Amino acid sequence: MSSYEPLHHKYRPQTFADLVGQEAIATTLNNAIASQRIAPAYLFTGPRGTGKTSSARILAKSLNCLAVEAPTASPCGECEVCRAIARGSALDVIEIDAASNTGVDNIREIIERSQFAPVQCRYKVYVIDECHMLSVAAFNALLKTLEEPPERVIFVLATTDPQRVLPTIISRCQRFDYRRIPLEAMVSHLTVIAQKENIEIEPEALTLVAQIANGGLRDAESLLDQLSLLSGSITSEKVWDLVGAVPERDLLSLLKAINSNNPEIVIESCRKLMDRGREPLVVLQNLAGFYLNLLIAKTAPERSDLVAVTSTTWDDLCTEANQWQTETILRGQQKLKESEVQLKNTTQPRLWLEVTLLGLLPQACTPEVIIQSSTIPTQTKNNIESKTTTLQPQQPSSKVVENSGKEQPKTLSKPPKTVINTPETSINNDDLDLDQIWQLVLGKLVPFVSALIKQYGHLISYKGTVATVGMKNKELLKLAQDKVPQIESAFQEVVGHKVKVNLQVRTASKIANKSHNPPSTTPTVPSPNNHNNPVKDKKK
Repeated sequence: MSSYEPLHHKYRPQTFADLVGQEAIATTLNNAIASQRIAPAYLFTGPRGTGKTSSARILAKSLNCLAVEAPTASPCGECEVCRAIARGSALDVIEIDAASNTGVDNIREIIERSQFAPVQCRYKVYVIDECHMLSVAAFNALLKTLEEPPERVIFVLATTDPQRVLPTIISRCQRFDYRRIPLEAMVSHLTVIAQKENIEIEPEALTLVAQIANGGLRDAESLLDQLSLLSGSITSEKVWDLVGAVPERDLLSLLKAINSNNPEIVIESCRKLMDRGREPLVVLQNLAGFYLNLLIAKTAPERSDLVAVTSTTWDDLCTEANQWQTETILRGQQKLKESEVQLKNTTQPRLWLEVTLLGLLPQACTPEVIIQSSTIPTQTKNNIESKTTTLQPQQPSSKVVENSGKEQPKTLSKPPKTVINTPETSINNDDLDLDQIWQLVLGKLVPFVSALIKQYGHLISYKGTVATVGMKNKELLKLAQDKVPQIESAFQEVVGHKVKVNLQVRTASKIANKSHNPPSTTPTVPSPNNHNNPVKDKKK
């Protein structure tokens, strides 16, 4: 019974012509071998799975193939030396893992052994993989040997992190930078493998495999190998399930729920994902990536090559992007970025994921909250003097502007200044009911806090200098406790004086009727000249 051979081993390139997506490097090395211009040292850099180690083995076979009398760009792959190099057992081709041979003593041993002539090959080849792991002392010990190695000795250094390789080492090598495999080339290569291995996979699913691999051919081949163990035809949904990510159609549905501005639909969509076993952090990270796809669909709908989604989803995403503002997408991305640390460190990731998603609603993503005097019901304007206060955060005091009975033009100053028009006189409870006061207070809160309090909190009562806010349960009450100073500040902006906010668990019996007695103390706006002296109400 033959042993199992993984696809990324079975279909490893055996000649430079077999390299996928690295045509420039293949051509250069072919020409160097054909013209017998062999450098003493090479440096192969690039992401994982792009062909660095395979190229080193191909180079070793090209220099030492026994089927020809001189180095060739097309090794036979059948002679004893070619087979030994492919297996990694050739005596004169030594592959070294720099991660486990980092010290200067290891390098000195290599230098000493390099002085001996090859046993069965024309060239002795040392392949040092992940060479950036070598210590500085080890690099320095290798310097002179790289520049003037013994006759018939070639060094090939491979690394995914060239920034950590000493510049003096790089200057002594011919450097080749391997790029990520282009999507078309990878799909074409995977299609050939699927046909040879009789793997039944849909074209969209195969494209998705290539996109998920992000330019790494070895990763794509390994994923295809795993998918081949599934029964039936391999679809895009099976690919997403295997990699543990949120399916793109579910992410699209979640985007539409967010854009609907309906908290209930958002929470329902979120819980459906988690009930199917998706981790909250994975949902957050996948949604952040999908926001990037949405931004590309909004700004560059013709660049489908920049996203890792199927063509059908891309078309739907472009249609959905027309319903979004670019600023809303960017603010959503920032919100998701800030929330990732919270989800990683909290003991309640499901709760904070839902709170985060509520903060993505368009109504919570407005850049600033502007409350004009026109938002107050018409029947209450007769009881409120037509004066407005212009608050500018960068100035130490507020400026009271007299209307003289005329309506002031609604002019907003440039950022970071924010214009907030509020009644200068007191808000009488006969004029505004609890819901109206509560909406004004919520409008003063930052979007994240506003979304949390609006969804799970309710203004039970407000009597002059004391307001009582009910929360849904004890856990939410604890979360909202550190938001009390912000809520009190919002109350002060709305009613014009300090208000103490008390939190308690909300019950049906504690929700007061909207009609209630007026407060004993009339709230006022502080005087612009003296913040300790209230401005008395003026009655018409």
